[in-house]
Amino acid sequence: MDGVLFDYVSSWKWVHDVMGVDNSRNLQLFKDGAIDEAEFIRRDVALWKTVKADMSISDVNDALRNMPIIDGLQETIATLRYNGIASVIVSGGIDIAARRIALGHDFDDYAANTLITDDDGLLVGEGILNVDLSDKGIKMREFMERFQVTKEETVAIGNSFVDVKMFENAGFSIAFNPIDDQVIAASDAVVESSNIADVLDHILVPKNRSSA
Repeated sequence: MDGVLFDYVSSWKWVHDVMGVDNSRNLQLFKDGAIDEAEFIRRDVALWKTVKADMSISDVNDALRNMPIIDGLQETIATLRYNGIASVIVSGGIDIAARRIALGHDFDDYAANTLITDDDGLLVGEGILNVDLSDKGIKMREFMERFQVTKEETVAIGNSFVDVKMFENAGFSIAFNPIDDQVIAASDAVVESSNIADVLDHILVPKNRSSA
């Protein structure tokens, strides 16, 4: 989703920028393996609370409302559906953003991470890791089993090193506007474009693939 379906590096970064905070240090700590994903989320929420102590899920929803969507998405999902291909989102991003784009563009399902709130809707500082960034292939395989598709029938699309495990579980993988060398090396095709519909040339030949 982030950097592929949304024309922005990530849903987390979008909220950071709306709130006027910088999480670059925490991002580097995560990349270096010094903190895990759960701690990464804690630190991100803590940054937001330095600006708004009573940060709520409604505030996050409002912040995400205007995230820019990549051109060609409606056409792409409609074309895949016409060809009998299911489309799902597997993202380490915020599930509010994933839900909005999935429902608004006719995806078959989505999985992303949830911010935990108290009874008043205020963020408590923790998250539910529905998608493990260290192995997004786990959630991808769950979708493959649900939709009863084989590895050979599955296409994975991503843009960074966290997508490599998905690529390993797919019969074909596309690095879309890649941001690091790892995802390029793991991919079967690289697509540099401002329009997501350009991936269709790779997915629809042969036509018996399903995207996940």
